[in-house]
Amino acid sequence: MVFFRSRPNWQLPESRVTAEGVFWQRRRFMKSLIGAGVGFAAASAGGCQRSPAMDADLANTLGEPLSGARLNAAFADAGREPTPQQYASRYNNFYEFGSSKDIWASAQALPTDPWSLEVTGLVKNPQAFSLDDLTQRFALEERIYRFRCVEAWAMVVPWIGFPMRLLIAAVEPNSAAKYVRFTSYYDAAVCPGPSLGFARNLPWPYTEGLTVEEMANDLAFFAVGVYGRRLPKQHGAPIRMVVPWKYGFKGAKSIVKIEFVAEQPATYWNTLAPNEYKFEANVEPDVPHPRWSQAKERLIGKSTAMFSWEQQPTVIYNGYGEYVAGLYG
Repeated sequence: MVFFRSRPNWQLPESRVTAEGVFWQRRRFMKSLIGAGVGFAAASAGGCQRSPAMDADLANTLGEPLSGARLNAAFADAGREPTPQQYASRYNNFYEFGSSKDIWASAQALPTDPWSLEVTGLVKNPQAFSLDDLTQRFALEERIYRFRCVEAWAMVVPWIGFPMRLLIAAVEPNSAAKYVRFTSYYDAAVCPGPSLGFARNLPWPYTEGLTVEEMANDLAFFAVGVYGRRLPKQHGAPIRMVVPWKYGFKGAKSIVKIEFVAEQPATYWNTLAPNEYKFEANVEPDVPHPRWSQAKERLIGKSTAMFSWEQQPTVIYNGYGEYVAGLYG
C-alpha cells in the first residue's frame, strides 16, 4: 500500500511558522516579490489571501510569545497552509468546560500557574515536572501537523513542543510497562462540564491512553505552544498530547499525570461509548463512525456553518502512514 505524505515543491526549506501575524506578513511579502517579477520559489503564494482580523476578546486569550523553537524540517509541511489562528483557537472541544465548540471564553477559568505534571507507574525514575522544567529540560521545536476530529472536521496546526520519546527516556519505563495513561486536570468547582443533565455521570477526570510503542513513535508530541505562543487555555494549556494520526479526542488536554501501566487503561470516550470511540482511534476513512461516514473531512473556516466548509477526502492515518503503519501490522 502506498501511504500519502505531501511535500509540495514550493515549500521553502528555510520557512518557519511563528505567530500568525508574522506568518501572513511573510505571505504578503512573497506576493510583493511576484508583483515585482521575482517569483522564482513563490509562485503558489500568489493565490494566498490575508488572514481576517482576530477579535480583541479572543486575542486576549492567546499566550505569551514563545521563542527559541526551531521548525523541524521533517514536519514543516502538512500539504496545505495552517488554519488561521482566529478559527483554530475559537473552535475547540473541551468538555470539562461545556459541550459547545465556542468554548474559548469558558476555558479561561482553567488555573495553570503553578502547574505540576507527575510521571509515575512502572518507571525507574518517577518525577514531577513544573512547566519550566518541561520547557527548559526538553528542547522545543515547531511542527506543522494535520488535525482530524472524529466528528469529521479538520484543520492544520503549527504546534510547539517536544517529542514524547524524550520524556520516556527521562523516566525509563521498565519491561512490564505496555501502556500509558494520561490524566487531565479536573476540579468540579472549576469545571462545570456540559450543561446537560447527564454531565454529573461523566467519568471525570478525562483520561486517555496509548501503547508505549505509540508514545515512542516520532510523531507523538507534547505541545506547550501553538502559532508561536504559549498554549492558550482552550487548546489545553499548559501541556497537551498531539498524536496526529489519531482522532483528536485522543489528545488529552491540560495533563497533570502520566502513568506507565501494564494493562490497557480505561479512557474517557471509550468508557462512555465503546461502540463509537475505540481505544486505538486511528484515522481510517473506510471505517465509519456508527452515525456518520469518515470518508471525507471538512476544513474549518470563517463560516460558522460547518456544512459550508471545504471538503476533502480523508487519508488513512491522516496522511502519516509512513510513520505509523508498522505499529498496526
